[in-house]
Amino acid sequence: MSFSARIQARGVQLLLSGVMTRVHKGLRFTDIPKRTETLRVETGAGPVDCTVYRPPADTAGPAPVYVNFHGGGFVVARPEQDDHICRYIAATAGCVVVNVDYAVSPQRTFPTAVTQAYDVTEWIVENGPAHGWDGSRVAVGGHSAGANLTAGICRTARDRGTFTPRLQIIDSAPLDQLADPATKRSRIAKPLLSPQLMRIFTAAYVPDPADLADPLVSPGLADDLAGLPPALVITAENDRLRDEGDAYAEALRAAGVPVTHRLFEGVDHYFTHTGPVPEGKEAIALMSDTLRIALGTTVPDAA
Repeated sequence: MSFSARIQARGVQLLLSGVMTRVHKGLRFTDIPKRTETLRVETGAGPVDCTVYRPPADTAGPAPVYVNFHGGGFVVARPEQDDHICRYIAATAGCVVVNVDYAVSPQRTFPTAVTQAYDVTEWIVENGPAHGWDGSRVAVGGHSAGANLTAGICRTARDRGTFTPRLQIIDSAPLDQLADPATKRSRIAKPLLSPQLMRIFTAAYVPDPADLADPLVSPGLADDLAGLPPALVITAENDRLRDEGDAYAEALRAAGVPVTHRLFEGVDHYFTHTGPVPEGKEAIALMSDTLRIALGTTVPDAA
C-alpha cells in the first residue's frame, strides 16, 4: 500500500468513525433492553473482541447464535453502529447475537478480517456448551463490508467442510471489488457512496491488485456457488452496490442455493441505520423473521 493510500484511508477512518454510530433516532429501539457481555476470541490473525447479546430470559435454551459483522468499508472499526440491530434480533428472534469487532485497514489488510471472521464463527460453533448457546444452529450476516465477510465465511466453511450456517444475511454488500467504482451506477445524483470513497476503501483493504478477483474479496465474481447456505439478500434501490447484490442473489439461486431477495425501493446504502425509518424497520424485521425461521426459534412475544 502506498503512503498516500494509507494516509487517505486513515483520514477517512477518522472522519467516519463518529458518523457511523449516529443511528436515526427512529431506529434505535430504545424500548429494547441491552443484555450483553464481552468476550475475546483468539484467531489465526490475532485476538478479536466480541459483544454477546442475550435473548430474553424466558427464551428456551440453549439458544442458537447469529454472528453479526458491521459495515464501514473495511476501514471503520465501530461495531456499536449495529447495536440497534443486535438488540432487536436478540429480543425478537430468540437467539444469541455475537457482534464481532474485526480488524480493519489500513492497519490490517486482506485477508486479516476474513480470517478473523471465519475463525470467530468456527469458535462459536465449537464452544456452545461453555457459553450457553447452541453452536449447532448458527447463522451469519452483516451490512456492507460485513456482508462481504459473511460471504467469505460461508465459502470457507463450505470448502473446509467444517460447519454449515443455517442462513447468511447479505445486506448491501460490495461483491465485485475488481470493477471500477465509477462504473457502478446509482439511481440518484448524489448517493452515499462516491467512487472516490469506494476506491479509498478498496485500496486500503486490498493493497495488492492481484487479490481483487479472489472470491474472498469479490464473492460476486466466483462461479462455484453451489452448496452455500440459504441466503437473505437485501439490496437498496439507490445504492451503487445494488446491481452486484441483485446479480449475486440471482447467481446463488441459479446455483441451487435457496434465496430470499428483497429490493427496498427509494432508499440508499446504510438505510438500516440512517433511514427512512419505515424501510429501515421493515428490513431489520425481515432479518429477524428470516433468522427465527432458519434457526427454529420460538419467542412468545414474537409468535
